[in-house]
Amino acid sequence: MNKNRKALSILMRTRMRPPSPSSSAPPLDGGGGVSSSSQDGSASFHTDFERVRESMHSAISMNKTEILDAALNDFSEGYFGLHNEDRRTLLLTLAREYDLNRIQVRQLMKQYLGLELPSGDKAAENVHEEEGSFSAFYRIERNLRHSLKPMYEVLFERLNTHPGGLRFLSIMRADILSFLAEENVPSLRALDSYLKEKLITWLSPANLQLHHITWDDSASLLEKIVAYEAVHPISNLLDLKRRLGVGRRCFGYLHPAIPGEPLIFIEVALMKTVAQTIQEVLWDDPPTPESEATCALFYSISSTQPGLSGINLGKFLIKRVIDVVRRDMPGISTFATLSPIPGYMQWLLSKLASVERSGSTFSENLLKPEEESALLEAAEEFATGKNGMEVMRNLLSSTSYEWTKSEKLSLVLKTPLMRLCARYLLQEKKRGKALDSVGNFTYKMERVDHIEENAQSYFSKGEIQASDEVRAYLEMPNAKLLKSQRFLQRLVSTIWKTIGRTRSVSACLSIPNC
Repeated sequence: MNKNRKALSILMRTRMRPPSPSSSAPPLDGGGGVSSSSQDGSASFHTDFERVRESMHSAISMNKTEILDAALNDFSEGYFGLHNEDRRTLLLTLAREYDLNRIQVRQLMKQYLGLELPSGDKAAENVHEEEGSFSAFYRIERNLRHSLKPMYEVLFERLNTHPGGLRFLSIMRADILSFLAEENVPSLRALDSYLKEKLITWLSPANLQLHHITWDDSASLLEKIVAYEAVHPISNLLDLKRRLGVGRRCFGYLHPAIPGEPLIFIEVALMKTVAQTIQEVLWDDPPTPESEATCALFYSISSTQPGLSGINLGKFLIKRVIDVVRRDMPGISTFATLSPIPGYMQWLLSKLASVERSGSTFSENLLKPEEESALLEAAEEFATGKNGMEVMRNLLSSTSYEWTKSEKLSLVLKTPLMRLCARYLLQEKKRGKALDSVGNFTYKMERVDHIEENAQSYFSKGEIQASDEVRAYLEMPNAKLLKSQRFLQRLVSTIWKTIGRTRSVSACLSIPNC
């Protein structure tokens, strides 16, 4: 195990090294590209593409087991050998040439619409005659269901039952999503939608294994935790060991077809009370004795498979983990999330700048009169401006953050920042959904006992569930200010600023050198 840990340490040191232009990853073909002067190379790539295309066709059309297995192997191995543009061409071929037969669908629909429903009186006279009169409906409906399945469904189904096929499908979908990000091709979008529906079925919670990840797990699994941690990067071995040690838990969903690699994992801190900042979680030393913990704080959740984007495994993982923690630690009575707000600072600075550009006639004053007066007085030595909003923008866009050293200014800024944060979280939307990217996941977790109901309400109606304390912040009398500040700090405490460092609301407002 010592050798494995040494390898893990080397891996982490490599990750901490800043990337250089010369160390960029090679193209997907595994080489440095195709020279324009190399006709043999171009012919080789063309031959490779045609071979993969033929193996894809065989994998769809063949039925003999021995030939089918070989075709699936040839297709998956050949796909990985294609460079990026050839993968795109192959996927477009799959989407367009192996789609459903719409001529057949239209013919069946015409036949179906031409049938006459038996009248109610006649149907009631004889049950056997009623069954006979519906036989044509049953037959065409069966044929319609079959004809509405695209031919590429056969490929997906066969790959799913083939060794390594599920991982391959995830990689294939990651490529599809990448190509769709460059150009929204309708046929490719339909291919993605169909594959996504299949993956949702195959990756249902009943097919997943909950694994408690510990320091004793294999080095290869721990390396994946380090590599895929997307919220709070793991800085070194000590950091990793702390997150897997006393007072901490890490759980992941594994699938038997992708052994040794969690599809998604979540990190949990066991604490006496809900943390005010992420720094308390990451650098809690010594950690809270588990016998004294009353709160389980979910502070990081990361997906390891880009091809599973949009497949909501997170809510199922959280529900399972809550059940396990409740069973193993009856003393835990509070469950909460501590989530980053990556878009808040960008939104606020943009809002302040747009108000300034629009002039005074149609501008919206984001500050209340008493907030603006207090800010202008407290910020005299740190920033200037013709009004409170300009002063706030100059302070927040400063790269020195000298203002964080002033306790008075931090206290003055806290009230408007927390109020505007509540507005950003609850009211600012795009296409009916939360403007904040992390919010799209965490809003339905606001009360962990009602995850399913919150998720359904959010996705179907765009309704964001929030406590009375948070909602009161948007129309708050001064008497309720302190209570809601504390609650909102606990609920959403981390802001990612444009410089890329993770900061918390309360840290940025009250801790020097934030």
